[in-house]
Amino acid sequence: MNRSRPAITLTLALALTGVTVFAVAQSLPKLAQKTVYKVGFAQTESNNPWRIAQTKSMQDEAKRLGHQLVYTDAAGSAAKQVSDVDSMIAQRVDAIFLAPREEKPLAAAVKKARAAGIPVILLDRNVDQKLAKAGSDYVTFIGSDFIEEGRRVGNWLAKNKKGEARIIQLLGTTGSSPANDRRKGFEDAIKGKADMRILASQTGDFARDKGRQVMETLLQANPTVNVVYAHNDEMAIGAIAALEAAGKKPGKDVMVLSIDGGREIVKLLVDGKVNYVVECNPKFGPKAFETLKDYAAGKTIPAKIINPDREFTSANAKSLLDSAY
Repeated sequence: MNRSRPAITLTLALALTGVTVFAVAQSLPKLAQKTVYKVGFAQTESNNPWRIAQTKSMQDEAKRLGHQLVYTDAAGSAAKQVSDVDSMIAQRVDAIFLAPREEKPLAAAVKKARAAGIPVILLDRNVDQKLAKAGSDYVTFIGSDFIEEGRRVGNWLAKNKKGEARIIQLLGTTGSSPANDRRKGFEDAIKGKADMRILASQTGDFARDKGRQVMETLLQANPTVNVVYAHNDEMAIGAIAALEAAGKKPGKDVMVLSIDGGREIVKLLVDGKVNYVVECNPKFGPKAFETLKDYAAGKTIPAKIINPDREFTSANAKSLLDSAY
């Protein structure tokens, strides 16, 4: 049964009575209050510690609550993730948690789920806001403020770097909301500062080995670099390997700045090879399922639910190491 039929029926009725209809958006699908839900979780990939920690948190919370979790891994493919959402729709899950690989193709998948009467909650990445919006196409976005993450890195650098900053920026996956926003936040923070100069920006696709390879290439073209800003820990760790292979001392000859806050990068900060890290907390399970319960109960859900994120510095890294994921 198509749970969105009432909205469609109303639109048709208005058209038949001669009332002009201007692209009336369907209201969000309802979710019945139940003890046990069959819920989809469409993960984007599982090739790094952050994603693994996020998946574990979702699986652990579903198990604790007794829900059936239909889990898929898109293995880094937006097309595969769209197919995964199609499969969940076919299985008639009650709701879908989606961590979008890319903004545009997954916006269409969100709208398809809504048309099928299945509410969608976005986790940690958003979709193109020109194509799909919270409150009409999906319930809400739960995650970090990616622009603020990038801004915090830029502000820390401006405050702590002595002399000229010659920066290489390792970008996340092209077309993803964290890559877009972490770049914007950082570049906005250093804009207009004469002693801050980005030498090169290139995607490392949020991957350690690709981050290393890209850093090796950019380092050859820009040997005077003295700051690396990586959009996640994996690329930062790859960059550290490239710097050391080139005979440079990360954390000293070249500042290393990152976002995510996994235990490995925090330990590298303790060891002096990293200078600053903004946390992006991957433990979504409790908040995700609490939001699902609130939505079923008819509570008002905000368009964005922002996770609180810490920062790691040389002053606090040792004391916070055990609490990093």
